[in-house]
Amino acid sequence: MEQVLYNVAQTVEKQLDNELERLDTLDNSDLEALRQQRLAEMKARAHKKQEWLANGHGSYSEIDGEKEFFAVCGKSDRVVCHFYRGDAPRCRIFDMHLKLLATKHVETRFVKMDAERAPFLTGRLKIRVIPTLALVTQNKTRDFVVGFTELGNRDDFSTETLEWRLARSEVIEYSGDLTVPPEEARRQRKMHIQSKRTIRGTRDSDSDGLSD
Repeated sequence: MEQVLYNVAQTVEKQLDNELERLDTLDNSDLEALRQQRLAEMKARAHKKQEWLANGHGSYSEIDGEKEFFAVCGKSDRVVCHFYRGDAPRCRIFDMHLKLLATKHVETRFVKMDAERAPFLTGRLKIRVIPTLALVTQNKTRDFVVGFTELGNRDDFSTETLEWRLARSEVIEYSGDLTVPPEEARRQRKMHIQSKRTIRGTRDSDSDGLSD
């Protein structure tokens, strides 16, 4: 474990050294070009955000029927649509998480629709389980989150877990590790910290034994 940690530290240090070396070789004109590029990217992002907000992004809203569903998908590149039923308690759990994600991921439109009011659409999408999330990108339904099976098959899954699942289908922007679920990643980090403490404690114990 000590060797692994050492190797990781060495790799990170080398990457930092390479980046610092690259920056040192840039002259003023290069730095100015980078600054202008960054400003252009920020302006484009701000403009895009305004466009998203104008199209209803940033909030979790209900749409009325199949015609509006197709209109929403035509205006937004990324859509998460919750097909719900009013008497299904688990639908309210999805509502809670989707409200939070809608404000965080303004790049995606988050909506809900009563499945019983959209028989043609639910039949076309082969939706058999309520709740179901339809994940739409580029006006095409690419994936589904059916019930809570992929979310730990439990009602108390975290918003982070649902966020990670949506990111796996590329329907939201995500900077985390897509290979490991958030709760598993936290567990691994906890084990890593405990391992480091154990190693440190062992070293302290060894040094105490050599004091005479």
